Amino acid sequence: MLPWTRASRTPRARRTLAALLLAVAAAATPTAAAAAAAPTAATATSRGWNDYSCKPSAAHPRPVVLVHGTFGNSIDNWLVLAPYLVDRGYCVYSLDYGQLPGVPLFNGLGPVDKSAGQLSSFVDKVLAATGAAKADLVGHSQGGMMPNYYLKFLGGAAKVNAMIGLAPDNHGTTLLGLTKLLPYFPGAEDLLNANTPGLADQVAGSPFITKLNSLPDTVTGVHYTVIATRYDEVVTPYRTQFLDGPDVRNVLLQDLCPVDFSEHVAIGTVDRVAYHEVANALDPAHATPTTCASAVG
Repeated sequence: MLPWTRASRTPRARRTLAALLLAVAAAATPTAAAAAAAPTAATATSRGWNDYSCKPSAAHPRPVVLVHGTFGNSIDNWLVLAPYLVDRGYCVYSLDYGQLPGVPLFNGLGPVDKSAGQLSSFVDKVLAATGAAKADLVGHSQGGMMPNYYLKFLGGAAKVNAMIGLAPDNHGTTLLGLTKLLPYFPGAEDLLNANTPGLADQVAGSPFITKLNSLPDTVTGVHYTVIATRYDEVVTPYRTQFLDGPDVRNVLLQDLCPVDFSEHVAIGTVDRVAYHEVANALDPAHATPTTCASAVG
Protein backbone atom coordinates (compact mmCIF):
# COMPACT_ATOMS: atom_id res chain seq x y z
CA MET A 1 0.00 0.00 0.00
CA LEU A 2 1.26 3.50 -0.79
CA PRO A 3 1.16 6.46 1.58
CA TRP A 4 -1.15 8.78 -0.31
CA THR A 5 -4.09 6.54 0.63
CA ARG A 6 -4.30 8.49 3.90
CA ALA A 7 -6.33 11.70 3.85
CA SER A 8 -5.22 14.37 6.30
CA ARG A 9 -5.62 18.13 6.48
CA THR A 10 -2.65 18.99 8.66
CA PRO A 11 -0.04 21.36 7.14
CA ARG A 12 2.69 18.73 7.41
CA ALA A 13 0.49 16.14 5.71
CA ARG A 14 -0.20 18.59 2.88
CA ARG A 15 3.54 19.17 2.44
CA THR A 16 4.14 15.42 2.52
CA LEU A 17 1.42 14.80 -0.05
CA ALA A 18 2.93 17.44 -2.31
CA ALA A 19 6.33 15.77 -2.01
CA LEU A 20 4.81 12.38 -2.78
CA LEU A 21 3.00 13.69 -5.85
CA LEU A 22 6.24 15.23 -7.12
CA ALA A 23 8.04 11.94 -6.57
CA VAL A 24 5.32 10.02 -8.38
CA ALA A 25 5.42 12.48 -11.27
CA ALA A 26 9.17 12.05 -11.49
CA ALA A 27 8.71 8.29 -11.53
CA ALA A 28 6.11 8.36 -14.29
CA THR A 29 7.99 6.19 -16.74
CA PRO A 30 6.47 3.07 -18.36
CA THR A 31 8.05 0.98 -15.59
CA ALA A 32 6.53 3.06 -12.80
CA ALA A 33 3.18 3.27 -14.56
CA ALA A 34 2.98 -0.50 -14.48
CA ALA A 35 2.90 -0.25 -10.68
CA ALA A 36 -0.74 0.80 -10.94
CA ALA A 37 -1.66 -2.78 -11.78
CA ALA A 38 -2.56 -5.15 -8.93
CA PRO A 39 0.80 -6.40 -7.61
CA THR A 40 1.59 -10.08 -7.67
CA ALA A 41 4.77 -12.11 -7.45
CA ALA A 42 4.38 -12.90 -11.17
CA THR A 43 4.19 -9.17 -11.93
CA ALA A 44 7.37 -8.60 -9.96
CA THR A 45 9.18 -11.32 -11.89
CA SER A 46 7.97 -10.01 -15.24
CA ARG A 47 9.44 -6.62 -14.37
CA GLY A 48 12.80 -8.17 -13.61
CA TRP A 49 12.75 -8.47 -9.84
CA ASN A 50 12.48 -11.75 -7.97
CA ASP A 51 13.88 -13.34 -11.12
CA TYR A 52 15.88 -16.33 -9.96
CA SER A 53 17.50 -16.73 -13.38
CA CYS A 54 19.23 -13.34 -12.94
CA LYS A 55 23.00 -13.56 -12.68
CA PRO A 56 24.93 -10.67 -11.11
CA SER A 57 27.19 -8.76 -13.48
CA ALA A 58 30.82 -7.77 -13.01
CA ALA A 59 29.62 -4.20 -12.43
CA HIS A 60 27.10 -5.29 -9.78
CA PRO A 61 28.37 -8.62 -8.45
CA ARG A 62 26.02 -8.96 -5.49
CA PRO A 63 22.25 -9.51 -5.43
CA VAL A 64 20.17 -6.95 -3.54
CA VAL A 65 17.62 -8.22 -1.01
CA LEU A 66 14.82 -5.80 -0.11
CA VAL A 67 13.29 -6.14 3.37
CA HIS A 68 9.86 -4.51 3.81
CA GLY A 69 8.61 -2.69 6.90
CA THR A 70 5.86 -3.31 9.45
CA PHE A 71 2.46 -3.82 7.76
CA GLY A 72 4.26 -4.02 4.41
CA ASN A 73 4.86 -6.90 2.03
CA SER A 74 7.37 -7.98 -0.59
CA ILE A 75 5.61 -6.15 -3.44
CA ASP A 76 3.84 -3.04 -2.17
CA ASN A 77 6.86 -1.65 -0.31
CA TRP A 78 9.07 -1.85 -3.40
CA LEU A 79 6.96 -0.78 -6.39
CA VAL A 80 9.37 2.10 -7.05
CA LEU A 81 12.73 1.06 -5.59
CA ALA A 82 12.86 -2.47 -7.05
CA PRO A 83 12.45 -1.33 -10.70
CA TYR A 84 14.80 1.59 -9.98
CA LEU A 85 17.55 -0.87 -9.04
CA VAL A 86 16.72 -3.38 -11.78
CA ASP A 87 17.03 -0.59 -14.35
CA ARG A 88 20.53 0.04 -12.98
CA GLY A 89 21.59 -3.55 -13.60
CA TYR A 90 21.06 -5.21 -10.22
CA CYS A 91 19.57 -8.63 -9.49
CA VAL A 92 16.86 -7.70 -6.99
CA TYR A 93 14.83 -9.88 -4.63
CA SER A 94 12.25 -9.21 -1.94
CA LEU A 95 10.75 -11.45 0.73
CA ASP A 96 7.67 -11.63 2.91
CA TYR A 97 8.32 -12.16 6.60
CA GLY A 98 6.59 -11.91 9.96
CA GLN A 99 3.20 -13.19 8.76
CA LEU A 100 0.44 -13.81 11.30
CA PRO A 101 -2.23 -16.50 10.75
CA GLY A 102 -5.40 -15.02 9.31
CA VAL A 103 -3.82 -11.65 8.50
CA PRO A 104 -3.26 -11.37 4.73
CA LEU A 105 -1.05 -8.76 3.02
CA PHE A 106 0.02 -7.02 6.25
CA ASN A 107 3.32 -8.62 7.27
CA GLY A 108 6.12 -7.85 9.69
CA LEU A 109 3.89 -8.56 12.68
CA GLY A 110 5.42 -11.81 13.99
CA PRO A 111 8.28 -12.05 16.51
CA VAL A 112 11.22 -10.13 15.10
CA ASP A 113 13.79 -12.80 15.94
CA LYS A 114 11.74 -15.34 13.99
CA SER A 115 11.50 -12.88 11.11
CA ALA A 116 15.30 -12.66 11.13
CA GLY A 117 15.37 -16.43 10.72
CA GLN A 118 13.13 -16.09 7.66
CA LEU A 119 15.52 -13.50 6.26
CA SER A 120 18.43 -15.87 6.85
CA SER A 121 16.74 -18.62 4.85
CA PHE A 122 15.83 -16.19 2.07
CA VAL A 123 19.38 -14.86 1.74
CA ASP A 124 20.65 -18.44 1.50
CA LYS A 125 18.13 -19.08 -1.29
CA VAL A 126 19.19 -15.98 -3.21
CA LEU A 127 22.90 -16.73 -2.86
CA ALA A 128 22.37 -20.30 -4.04
CA ALA A 129 20.40 -19.12 -7.08
CA THR A 130 22.82 -16.36 -8.09
CA GLY A 131 26.10 -18.03 -7.17
CA ALA A 132 27.18 -14.91 -5.29
CA ALA A 133 29.21 -15.13 -2.10
CA LYS A 134 27.45 -12.20 -0.42
CA ALA A 135 24.30 -10.11 -0.76
CA ASP A 136 23.51 -6.47 -0.07
CA LEU A 137 20.46 -5.73 2.09
CA VAL A 138 18.17 -2.71 1.82
CA GLY A 139 15.43 -2.42 4.43
CA HIS A 140 12.68 0.03 5.30
CA SER A 141 11.53 0.68 8.89
CA GLN A 142 11.49 -2.67 10.73
CA GLY A 143 13.14 -4.07 7.60
CA GLY A 144 16.13 -1.83 8.24
CA MET A 145 16.41 -2.89 11.88
CA MET A 146 15.52 -6.61 11.87
CA PRO A 147 18.49 -7.61 9.66
CA ASN A 148 20.80 -6.38 12.42
CA TYR A 149 19.63 -9.35 14.49
CA TYR A 150 20.49 -11.61 11.55
CA LEU A 151 23.92 -10.01 11.29
CA LYS A 152 24.68 -10.15 15.03
CA PHE A 153 23.12 -13.41 16.18
CA LEU A 154 22.43 -15.65 13.15
CA GLY A 155 25.74 -15.55 11.29
CA GLY A 156 24.53 -13.15 8.64
CA ALA A 157 27.67 -11.02 8.64
CA ALA A 158 29.51 -13.73 6.68
CA LYS A 159 26.92 -13.45 3.90
CA VAL A 160 26.26 -9.71 3.75
CA ASN A 161 28.42 -6.96 2.27
CA ALA A 162 26.25 -3.90 2.95
CA MET A 163 23.27 -3.10 5.16
CA ILE A 164 21.28 -0.03 4.10
CA GLY A 165 18.40 1.13 6.30
CA LEU A 166 15.68 3.58 5.29
CA ALA A 167 14.14 5.02 8.48
CA PRO A 168 15.10 1.95 10.57
CA ASP A 169 14.08 1.72 14.23
CA ASN A 170 17.53 0.51 15.24
CA HIS A 171 17.09 1.45 18.89
CA GLY A 172 13.34 0.95 19.11
CA THR A 173 10.47 3.40 19.09
CA THR A 174 7.23 3.96 20.98
CA LEU A 175 4.09 1.91 20.49
CA LEU A 176 2.32 5.18 19.80
CA GLY A 177 4.74 5.77 16.95
CA LEU A 178 4.04 2.34 15.48
CA THR A 179 0.28 2.87 15.62
CA LYS A 180 0.77 5.98 13.50
CA LEU A 181 1.45 3.60 10.62
CA LEU A 182 -2.13 2.28 10.67
CA PRO A 183 -3.79 5.07 8.64
CA TYR A 184 -1.41 4.35 5.77
CA PHE A 185 -2.72 0.78 5.46
CA PRO A 186 -6.55 0.82 5.18
CA GLY A 187 -8.08 -2.25 6.79
CA ALA A 188 -5.03 -3.16 8.87
CA GLU A 189 -6.49 -2.01 12.17
CA ASP A 190 -9.61 -4.11 11.67
CA LEU A 191 -7.52 -7.25 11.13
CA LEU A 192 -5.27 -6.84 14.12
CA ASN A 193 -5.61 -7.45 17.82
CA ALA A 194 -3.30 -7.07 20.78
CA ASN A 195 -1.41 -10.24 19.86
CA THR A 196 1.11 -8.64 17.52
CA PRO A 197 4.56 -9.52 18.84
CA GLY A 198 6.25 -7.75 15.94
CA LEU A 199 4.94 -4.46 17.31
CA ALA A 200 5.79 -5.21 20.95
CA ASP A 201 9.32 -6.26 20.00
CA GLN A 202 10.01 -2.87 18.41
CA VAL A 203 9.11 -0.79 21.44
CA ALA A 204 12.16 0.87 22.99
CA GLY A 205 13.25 -1.07 26.06
CA SER A 206 11.54 -4.32 25.04
CA PRO A 207 13.40 -7.58 25.68
CA PHE A 208 14.10 -7.86 21.95
CA ILE A 209 15.51 -4.34 21.58
CA THR A 210 17.51 -4.80 24.78
CA LYS A 211 19.10 -7.97 23.41
CA LEU A 212 19.70 -6.44 19.98
CA ASN A 213 21.55 -3.50 21.50
CA SER A 214 23.45 -5.55 24.06
CA LEU A 215 26.14 -5.87 21.40
CA PRO A 216 27.79 -3.02 19.47
CA ASP A 217 25.65 -1.45 16.76
CA THR A 218 27.74 -2.88 13.93
CA VAL A 219 29.52 -6.08 12.96
CA THR A 220 32.99 -6.05 11.45
CA GLY A 221 33.04 -6.56 7.69
CA VAL A 222 29.61 -5.10 6.93
CA HIS A 223 29.25 -1.61 5.42
CA TYR A 224 26.34 0.28 7.01
CA THR A 225 24.27 3.18 5.72
CA VAL A 226 21.30 4.71 7.56
CA ILE A 227 19.08 7.21 5.72
CA ALA A 228 16.67 9.15 7.94
CA THR A 229 14.22 12.02 7.55
CA ARG A 230 13.66 14.76 10.12
CA TYR A 231 9.92 14.47 9.39
CA ASP A 232 9.73 10.87 10.63
CA GLU A 233 6.66 10.59 12.86
CA VAL A 234 7.05 6.89 13.61
CA VAL A 235 10.65 6.40 14.74
CA THR A 236 11.33 9.36 16.98
CA PRO A 237 13.58 11.11 17.71
CA TYR A 238 14.85 10.42 14.20
CA ARG A 239 18.48 10.44 15.38
CA THR A 240 17.85 7.20 17.29
CA GLN A 241 17.90 5.53 13.88
CA PHE A 242 21.60 6.28 13.44
CA LEU A 243 24.27 3.72 14.22
CA ASP A 244 27.66 4.06 15.87
CA GLY A 245 30.59 2.18 14.39
CA PRO A 246 33.75 2.40 12.29
CA ASP A 247 32.05 1.63 8.97
CA VAL A 248 28.80 3.61 9.17
CA ARG A 249 27.41 6.43 7.05
CA ASN A 250 24.49 8.18 8.76
CA VAL A 251 22.57 10.39 6.33
CA LEU A 252 19.83 12.93 7.00
CA LEU A 253 17.68 13.29 3.88
CA GLN A 254 17.22 17.05 4.37
CA ASP A 255 21.01 17.57 4.35
CA LEU A 256 20.89 16.31 0.77
CA CYS A 257 17.66 18.06 -0.27
CA PRO A 258 16.30 20.65 2.19
CA VAL A 259 12.88 20.78 0.50
CA ASP A 260 12.29 17.03 0.71
CA PHE A 261 9.38 16.62 3.17
CA SER A 262 9.13 12.83 3.01
CA GLU A 263 8.08 11.20 6.27
CA HIS A 264 8.47 7.63 7.51
CA VAL A 265 6.49 5.83 4.82
CA ALA A 266 7.45 8.02 1.86
CA ILE A 267 11.20 7.70 2.39
CA GLY A 268 10.93 3.94 1.86
CA THR A 269 8.25 3.75 -0.83
CA VAL A 270 8.60 6.63 -3.29
CA ASP A 271 11.49 8.98 -2.50
CA ARG A 272 14.02 9.01 -5.34
CA VAL A 273 16.36 11.34 -3.49
CA ALA A 274 16.71 8.62 -0.84
CA TYR A 275 16.96 5.98 -3.56
CA HIS A 276 19.87 7.79 -5.19
CA GLU A 277 21.68 7.56 -1.86
CA VAL A 278 20.80 3.85 -1.73
CA ALA A 279 22.40 3.43 -5.17
CA ASN A 280 25.51 5.26 -3.91
CA ALA A 281 25.74 2.93 -0.92
CA LEU A 282 25.43 -0.13 -3.15
CA ASP A 283 28.19 1.09 -5.48
CA PRO A 284 30.32 3.61 -3.55
CA ALA A 285 33.12 3.48 -6.11
CA HIS A 286 30.79 5.17 -8.61
CA ALA A 287 28.81 7.37 -6.23
CA THR A 288 27.60 10.76 -7.46
CA PRO A 289 26.31 13.69 -5.38
CA THR A 290 22.75 13.29 -4.10
CA THR A 291 20.71 16.50 -4.46
CA CYS A 292 17.08 17.53 -4.99
CA ALA A 293 17.69 16.96 -8.71
CA SER A 294 18.16 13.25 -7.95
CA ALA A 295 14.36 13.01 -7.71
CA VAL A 296 14.17 13.07 -11.51
CA GLY A 297 17.18 10.85 -12.14
